[in-house]
Amino acid sequence: MTTLASTTLHLVNRHTGEVLDIRRGVRDGVPVLELRGTLPPNQDGPLLHVHHLEDEEGRVTAGVLSAERGGERFEVEAGQSLRLPRGIPHRWWNAGSAPLVFEGIVTPPVDLDRYLQAIFEVLNAGPKGRPPLIYLAHAALRHRQTQKVLAMPDPLQAVVFRLAVLWGTVLGRYRGTQWPGCPARCGGVAENAVAWGR
Repeated sequence: MTTLASTTLHLVNRHTGEVLDIRRGVRDGVPVLELRGTLPPNQDGPLLHVHHLEDEEGRVTAGVLSAERGGERFEVEAGQSLRLPRGIPHRWWNAGSAPLVFEGIVTPPVDLDRYLQAIFEVLNAGPKGRPPLIYLAHAALRHRQTQKVLAMPDPLQAVVFRLAVLWGTVLGRYRGTQWPGCPARCGGVAENAVAWGR
């Protein structure tokens, strides 16, 4: 489920229970995307992925975040911070028995909000662990210059995703605006210069 309010994008993954709120803000005169999220116990977060143009940094406010960054696995406990620089493959999950709560920022804000809005719609449109490939491929190719899921080797992924989009086009699955991840509905967060709690 996605809801675009005037200043906050509220995303929910129906399979994992992950909740993510995103809004635009300004910190120290610099535009940012602000993230606040929760993930229930023993649930996976996103697949291994890379942000090509955006840096993420965050803090765990409750629970323990398990993560992989550049091939290294580690844990971040409540009160500790985490930095995920652009260009470094990473993923995270909640391996603990308590809910994970986190907050962070993304700089510079390029398109992560639009990308996540599309991906959450696609994930919610299919069975757990099996998002509809024709919609996933469309979102991935649309954002390929800025975001990348490392689900398979690059050459294979490029071929599979392009064939999936071709097949989706032939079947007419991208007509109108009611299909999962449609760019017309995944516009991200409205502009806002007021940060949470600041």
